Amino acid sequence: MPSRFDPDIDYGNALIALGCLCLFATVVLGIALAPTGTTSADPAAQPADGERTILLGVQGVGSYVEGGSVRLLSGPEEQWRESSADVYFDVTRLDNGSVVAGYMASGYENCGPYESPCHRTGYRIIDPQPTPEVVAEWSFPVRNRVASEVHDVEPLPGGGFVLADMEHERIVIVENGEVAWEWQASTRYEAPDDPTRSDWLHINDVDRIAEDRFLVSVRNANQLLVLERGEGVVEVINADRDDATDDDGLVGDPDVIHQQHNPQWLGDGAVLVADSENHRVVELHHTESGTWEPVWVLEGAGGQRFDWPRDADRLPDGTTLITDTRNARLVQVNESGRVVWEHQFDYRTLPYEADRLPPGETVGGPTYGDADTVAAVGGHVPLLTPLLRLLSAAVRLPRWVGEIHLLATLCSLGLISAGLVVRWRD
Repeated sequence: MPSRFDPDIDYGNALIALGCLCLFATVVLGIALAPTGTTSADPAAQPADGERTILLGVQGVGSYVEGGSVRLLSGPEEQWRESSADVYFDVTRLDNGSVVAGYMASGYENCGPYESPCHRTGYRIIDPQPTPEVVAEWSFPVRNRVASEVHDVEPLPGGGFVLADMEHERIVIVENGEVAWEWQASTRYEAPDDPTRSDWLHINDVDRIAEDRFLVSVRNANQLLVLERGEGVVEVINADRDDATDDDGLVGDPDVIHQQHNPQWLGDGAVLVADSENHRVVELHHTESGTWEPVWVLEGAGGQRFDWPRDADRLPDGTTLITDTRNARLVQVNESGRVVWEHQFDYRTLPYEADRLPPGETVGGPTYGDADTVAAVGGHVPLLTPLLRLLSAAVRLPRWVGEIHLLATLCSLGLISAGLVVRWRD
C-alpha cells in the first residue's frame, strides 16, 4: 500500500516551523493589541489631573517579595515615591500630611529569637516633603518572610495605631511605641502549635468602624469579623459552614467570599469586599435571615476581567475605586460597572492598595443595594480560565495574555512537540 506522505517533505521540521510561526504570531499580535497608558471609557466624566490624587501601596515590581514602594499619583503623573523597603502594603495619609504604611524589609541585625540577618515587619511613617523620607518605624522580627507581613495599619483618634499581625495572628494597638492591647485569633480559631511556622489564618486587614470596634479580615477562613475591645468577636460575616470538616476548622462559604482583602464598612448591614480568589468585587448586605449575601457583584471592567483584585473603596460620589492587582491597574467604576477612569501600570507592577485623596478609605459610604448584579466580562472558559489563573499566580504574565493566547500557545507547543517526535522517529 503506498504511503500517504511525500518522502521529499521533512514533516518534522515543517511542524516545528509552523509551531514557531504560530507562537511568534501570538506574541506579536498580543503585544500589538495590548492596552497601554491611562485610559477612560468616559473622558467627559474624568476630573482634571490635579483633582485626582491617588496614594498607592505597591507590593512589588516583577515579584511579590521585592520592588515595593509608596507612591503619590496626580492624574497619570507620579509626584513622589519611597522605595526603601522590600515590600509595602496598605497606605494611609495622616492629618499632618505624612503617610503610614505597612511594610516588610530584610537585612536587620536586631532579630530577637531568630538568626540574623532577618526580616522585620510593621509600619513606617513617611514624610513626603521636601523629598520622601522614613522618619519613624515600629517593627518586630519574623521567622521568615512568607505570609508574615503586617498588611494593614490604621491611625486611631488621639494617637496610636491598630494593625493586623499575620506573624502571630493577632490584632494589635500600639501607643507610644508599645503594645497597649491585643486580640489573639486563637481565642476563636484552633491554633497550630506554632502559628509562626505556617500560613495559618493570614489576617490581612483591620479597620476601626466605631469606638473600640473593628472590622477584621481573616483571609484563610473566608470571613470578616466585627471585633469589640473588651468583648471579643461580636459578629461574623460569612459564618462558619455546617459541612466544614475537622481539618477545615471554622471557615466560611468560599462562594460568598474567598480569601478576601481590604473590606470597607459601608454602614450597619453593608460591606464592600475585594473578593480576591473569586476575582471579583462584591457588596454584601445583612439579610433578615441573619446571613450576609452579595447584592452587587462586579467581575470585570473596561472589557477586562479582574485578576486578583485586592482593594475596593466606595467613594463619596458613589463610584468605586478598585485595585486590580495582577492586571496592574486602578479602575474606577460607577454602579452599572462602567469605567469612568483607569490607570494602567507596567504589567510587572503589583499594586496592593489605593486611596483616593481626599478623603482616603472612609468608614461608611453609598450602597448599591438596589442594583442588579453585573455580569462577568468575557465569561469563563472551562479548563483554560482556571489554568490561566494558576499561571498568573505563579509568574507575572503580560497583561494582554488571555484564554485565546493561552490556547494558541498550547497549540503552538503541541505542533513543535509533534515535529520533534517525527524527527526523532526518522
